Amino acid sequence: VRTYKVTETPAKAVVSTQSTGDALSRNITLEQGKTLVDAEGDVIRGLQIVEHACSVTSLQMGETMPSVTKDMDTYSIRAPLGVCAGITPFNFPAMIPLWMFPLANVCGNTYVLKPSERDPGAAMMLAEMAIEAGLPKGVLNIIHGTHDSVNFICDNPDIKAISFVGSNQAGQHIYERGSKNGKRVQANMAAKNHGVVLPDANKENTLNQLVGAAFGAAGQRCMALSVAVMVGEARNWIPELVERARKLKVSAGDQPGADLGPVITPASKARIERLIQSGVDEGATLPLDGRNISVAGYENGNFVGPTIISNVTPNMECYREEIFGPVLNIVEAETMDEAIGILNDNPYGNGCAIFTNSGAAARKFTNEVDVGQIGVNVPIPVPLPMFSFTGSRGSFLGDSNFYGKAGLNFYSQWKTITTLWKEEDAKTATAEVAMPRMQ
Repeated sequence: VRTYKVTETPAKAVVSTQSTGDALSRNITLEQGKTLVDAEGDVIRGLQIVEHACSVTSLQMGETMPSVTKDMDTYSIRAPLGVCAGITPFNFPAMIPLWMFPLANVCGNTYVLKPSERDPGAAMMLAEMAIEAGLPKGVLNIIHGTHDSVNFICDNPDIKAISFVGSNQAGQHIYERGSKNGKRVQANMAAKNHGVVLPDANKENTLNQLVGAAFGAAGQRCMALSVAVMVGEARNWIPELVERARKLKVSAGDQPGADLGPVITPASKARIERLIQSGVDEGATLPLDGRNISVAGYENGNFVGPTIISNVTPNMECYREEIFGPVLNIVEAETMDEAIGILNDNPYGNGCAIFTNSGAAARKFTNEVDVGQIGVNVPIPVPLPMFSFTGSRGSFLGDSNFYGKAGLNFYSQWKTITTLWKEEDAKTATAEVAMPRMQ
């Protein structure tokens, strides 16, 4: 099956996901390790995409121009591509798949989804819910595996478009191999998201926002705020920031009161700890060290506690690399112009934020910073589904971003039809070979 006709399935899927969301959240916590409240957010944000897909009837409206010339009409419609595919990461086992297949399906495409091999359970549960909601067999298909499965998706001639979220190395491979085979590809990749703190910001709110955005989900978010740029006297807030981060509770995700759970694998933990040490070796300071943390009852867990590296400079490895763990780098700048320069010199463009009480400063920042998603006193500015996820520069490869209008464009193609119905309803005596012209 390559395409299918949309029915009332999307609306039924919303009800199905709502009714089984608790089980889905528990599965995410069990497999991925994030806290239960964070897993619930994973499901809710994905469900919002499904709800938005229910409005496809208005989103898919085409264009019509009657009587472009005598007896001739032209109209354009959105048509499905055929078979599309998605390759998803471990960090959002429900939300990222729901960025992909619901919109692709309501556009009339069939879908092949390859979830992360580290936590595939949520994708399987979503597929079961879709079938229960009435999605025909063969419309959504799940495959598992690693490199061979990815290359199958990139090479199979029946697959017309690929959505990917994950690392730079994998994203570049998929984009290049898929594009070489004539496929549309959208790839969200690595990030280094900065939060610029001006001295006039609301101190209490800003410190709380920084802690939550840096350490929530153990820092395993592509929109985690991993760098705080303290401008001028805002550097004096660093000791209080450290103390707030120190109070966070690290435990298994299903334990009451846990603020952050483990990272995904022992290899990930080792990499995070190596990058922390690289900062120390290159001259940074470590006012909060989350290495060697021990969680009672889970002594062998992949835990890294909240870590803050200060006196970081852009040439350090801990700054250049996406750490993807509960680590906040602190860079200092004398002026907002210097802070903007730091952001724009970084190769990534996924997200950033400014914390200020000055509308003029916020306006200057949003106009001058070269980043795809910007928050003003909002640390993680992930757009709701009526907009699109607009990461840019080194964080994205492709022409159309995820979900929203851009997602609709990615999963559909324009088909333009020109018709001629003679008013006199009579046979033409001779063939007309001239180009049609406006009369």
